[in-house]
Amino acid sequence: MDVRSAQGQHPHPLAAHYQRFRVAERLLLTGHSHQAWPDVGLAAQRQAWLDAADLVDDKWERARARADAVRAGFARLLGDAPERIALGPSTHDLLVKLLSALPLRQRPRVVTTDGEFHTARRQLDRLAEEGLEVHRVPAAPVSTLAERLAAAVDERTALVVVSAVLYQTAQIVPHLEALPPACARVGAALLVDAYHALNVVPFELGGQGLETAWVTGGGYKYCQLGEGNAFLRLPPGARPRPAVTGWFAEFGALERDGAERAVVYADGPDRFAGATYDPTSHYRAAAVFDFFRDQGLTATRLRAISQHQVGRLVQRFDALDADPTRVTRDRDTALTGRAGFLVLRSPQAAAICSALRDRGVTTDVRGQALRLGPAPYLSDAQLDRAMDALAEVLTDRP
Repeated sequence: MDVRSAQGQHPHPLAAHYQRFRVAERLLLTGHSHQAWPDVGLAAQRQAWLDAADLVDDKWERARARADAVRAGFARLLGDAPERIALGPSTHDLLVKLLSALPLRQRPRVVTTDGEFHTARRQLDRLAEEGLEVHRVPAAPVSTLAERLAAAVDERTALVVVSAVLYQTAQIVPHLEALPPACARVGAALLVDAYHALNVVPFELGGQGLETAWVTGGGYKYCQLGEGNAFLRLPPGARPRPAVTGWFAEFGALERDGAERAVVYADGPDRFAGATYDPTSHYRAAAVFDFFRDQGLTATRLRAISQHQVGRLVQRFDALDADPTRVTRDRDTALTGRAGFLVLRSPQAAAICSALRDRGVTTDVRGQALRLGPAPYLSDAQLDRAMDALAEVLTDRP
């Protein structure tokens, strides 16, 4: 179905698959933070409980099959192999394990930006209090960010951390291909946070020149997988030994590093495994990945939907001709340089967010940034109603 044709229908044809979240009845513009889950996720979550009741400890074989399906789902989005995808309950869990595998005593420096998501920001802030040298490159202007990060890498750098999409602004970071050579020259690792790109901006590693990078992300946002579904992509040939490790990481261990009593690790992504976990999230995620495939919701199609929706929000906002001292938007970044949401900046952002909620429009606010995040199951009519509500708010409040 043509994107414009589908968006012009109300309710959107996809909305029928999201009955439990009532997406046709509500104006949910929090898609950059938390999209609704399709109904297939509920059936899968119930199946996880039933398998546990039926199989008891033998449930783990079925759980492993679901986990493998989730690896495959993330690998498809990256244009990579499932055998390079480690799973974890959160990107924070995986980031900590990666940091624990780095030679920070010999290379006590991490290069990053001042626009990273809280997962990296807070953890690096705390480690800086313990003596880690954290060098932050200003995220603006985004057009030169990758090059400025590359220039900051030196022989003391253990890791470079950068987002593919800046979560504060929705700007896509260009020229990431400049980073792998800079890191390779000194032996530093590169970690790209693709969380705000996956399933809304096509992000195949080969096309980005990121074949040698570590990549992290998760399913809580645009993938609609819900909580507990994060991943870390390992570069080819990587054999890290995370100091933060659980006993699941020695299942199927094929090697012993060093002395006979050395801690052993399985090969591949299981090196980042933890311990006993709740596999329910993987049941749900595997079903949702199948749903996206069955509906033809490829990254390319989702990008087209997102560009249409964000473009419509931009047009409707501009038509309001709002007082720029009250509320404005970035007019320097082209639509093609934006990811999946629109940022409106206002000193009254929190009050506007609250007033919109009173009118049935759910948005998100961070400081002076009001963020409007559409999702593929919303119709043009719903987006227009949301912007009509914004017009009322701006008219009612001085």
